[in-house]
Amino acid sequence: MYAVIDIETTGGSARLERITEIAVYIHDGTRIVEEYSTLINPERNIPYFITSLTGITNEMVEDAPRFFEVARRIVELTEGRTFVAHNARFDYSFIRQEFSMLGYNFKRPMLDTVALSRKLLPGHRSYSLGNLCSDLGIEINGRHRASGDALATVRLLELLLEKDRELKSGSLIRNRKAAKLHPSLDLSRLEEIPEDAGIYYFHDENGDIIYVGKSRNLSQRIATHLSNNTSAREMEMRSMTADITWERTGSELIALLMESAEIKNKKPRFNRAQRRTGFRWGIYSHTDENGYIRFSYRNVNDSEVPLSLFTSRENARGKLEQIISQYNLCQKLCGMYDTQGACFHRQVSLCRGACSGEEDPKSYNERALLALDEFVFRERNFFIIDRGRDEDERSAVKIVNGKYAGFGYFSINDVGFGLSAVHDCIKPATDNRDIQVIIKSYLKNHRIERIIDF
Repeated sequence: MYAVIDIETTGGSARLERITEIAVYIHDGTRIVEEYSTLINPERNIPYFITSLTGITNEMVEDAPRFFEVARRIVELTEGRTFVAHNARFDYSFIRQEFSMLGYNFKRPMLDTVALSRKLLPGHRSYSLGNLCSDLGIEINGRHRASGDALATVRLLELLLEKDRELKSGSLIRNRKAAKLHPSLDLSRLEEIPEDAGIYYFHDENGDIIYVGKSRNLSQRIATHLSNNTSAREMEMRSMTADITWERTGSELIALLMESAEIKNKKPRFNRAQRRTGFRWGIYSHTDENGYIRFSYRNVNDSEVPLSLFTSRENARGKLEQIISQYNLCQKLCGMYDTQGACFHRQVSLCRGACSGEEDPKSYNERALLALDEFVFRERNFFIIDRGRDEDERSAVKIVNGKYAGFGYFSINDVGFGLSAVHDCIKPATDNRDIQVIIKSYLKNHRIERIIDF
């Protein structure tokens, strides 16, 4: 049995926005046997651009039920059924978030008609609901309204069911025989695995850890492992997995940091040495015996943490050349001109003479410190604040003098009188090159809640 669902919302983020309309069609594989739809009061303003898209106005939802008033009905309709939607992750994440705010863990097996269409109906220019239905001759009465889009998804599902039977592909049937699992693995526990960010461990029959991983969605990632037949290594690991444990982290950054530390400490059999990133070159700095701030670039190693990392020698050298020019620094003191005397730039009056003692350290270092500010972590003390494991909790990653110092969790109710609760929650940890890459990459490519300097 399938519960084919579509929702309309106040925006694109399940964490920040709310549902304004929901439609559910119950399908037995042959026909619709039950249906339900309603507007929902999102308890917040509907942005104008959303109204322009859906036609749903604030006035329309003013007297509509709030989500908690329809929650029981949605649970009853979907219980024991596969959650089906077009781009199912979107609809599923919103509904899970609404239930999470009510203290209920909504979890259903999920089927995405986008992914299934790509597999069974290859070659379409677009797999958006509108374009795909247009190609297939499926009429949508009420585009961007829950009932209209859900009914169109029903018709698409029926076509996919027919195609699946015709091809005998078994795409809609979980092939349990293909996954040869360890006889001691308790399959009932798999239902307990949350769809949250975290770290997970595979154990052999002796309880030893044979693999450590992280994911934004623990349940989905572990399920992928247990059905993966793509390599001999994956199948061997699966057959040896007698138990699975996990830990929710809330923050994906915390999961990345924990995974890196656990792999280094425990060296599990099926974790190859933590993949060396492409960042093989680094820029470093130190203060010499005469008091001058010096720079250099070289291959990275595990004993030193660079100011910045680069994928090639040319990129590292290019960055140094840029700051030499921008801040009028000395080629020799930046490791770019090996000589016993003055650097070349001094000879053409582009260097002020730090290399020959003609410029004093204080004057030179004023510019060198400005160059150091080009590097994000340079001697800064700050917290990276991100989501926690529940609504009243936040995670914190601590950076001291530009180096990773540990992470922890704190209650948002404990920070009204300063940062002592944040400092106190930190579990100390050791910095290394891999951690620096993880943090810098994460800050560059992900949204976090905030940075707090201290």
